[in-house]
Amino acid sequence: MSSNLENINLFIHFLKVEKRYSSHTILAYHKDIIQFQSFLQTQYELNFELVKHIHIRTYIVDLINREISNRSVCRKISAIKSLYKFLMKKGIVSSSPLVNIQLPKPTKRLPNFIREKEILLLGERSFFPDDFFGFRDYIMIRLFYQTGIRLSELTKLKDVDISPESIKVLGKRNKERLVPISADFYNLLANYKEQKNNFFEESTAFLIVSDQGHKVYEKLVYRKVNYYIGIVSSVEKKSPHILRHSFATHMLNNGADLNAIKEILGHENLSATQVYTHNSFEKLKNIHEQAHPRG
Repeated sequence: MSSNLENINLFIHFLKVEKRYSSHTILAYHKDIIQFQSFLQTQYELNFELVKHIHIRTYIVDLINREISNRSVCRKISAIKSLYKFLMKKGIVSSSPLVNIQLPKPTKRLPNFIREKEILLLGERSFFPDDFFGFRDYIMIRLFYQTGIRLSELTKLKDVDISPESIKVLGKRNKERLVPISADFYNLLANYKEQKNNFFEESTAFLIVSDQGHKVYEKLVYRKVNYYIGIVSSVEKKSPHILRHSFATHMLNNGADLNAIKEILGHENLSATQVYTHNSFEKLKNIHEQAHPRG
């Protein structure tokens, strides 16, 4: 009988090599599985092969008692389901203890977004320092808001990915997609690339660079985005992802087709994009309440 840690390592290797999940997804899976393994050892001293339906139910109760949100509980159990599918595939277990497990209903969480009048400030070049790095930060903000790309996608962009009409984006599981851009934005990117190549003696193939001229790292991008959003907005989360949410919400509010937004964002299923319709409905609801004589 193999140990839990051996099986976890095999599973994580499977996610990396065969499933080609992103580093963030793998880290989340690993964290959830390690937490489950710790619970099993503390409460029962059990290997994965001996886990039964009752142990899974007890674990769910334990998570709820610790005031873990329903959404997080569902995510953690989803990770464990994936683990057992893998163990069954490898013949390590003959069945999954998660069959017929009932999960708490997750509460719907609407994505936050920045108001249009606030984000317009971030579209002004004069808002940023008048040097190369201020220009770089400006380009990062514009890329997020004008294309809806993810943080990991921005860091992987290369100069050759930029064309007069679109940007080639390498998304989740190495899936490529083309995101349309305007002629004005293309000219802006071309100007930035020229300044980048003149600023650094040895230019990198990557579009967005660190202060040393190398491929930009995610913490730097996050820190810069957090700083600039904090100046114009009081929104709680000031992350690159909120610019993605803002892009989708504003596009939808201004009449963009939902399927078009789905393709631009790189969503596999329309259901992932439909969450933004709730924000649009909230906007309509607020307008109705303000305009209707009876509120």
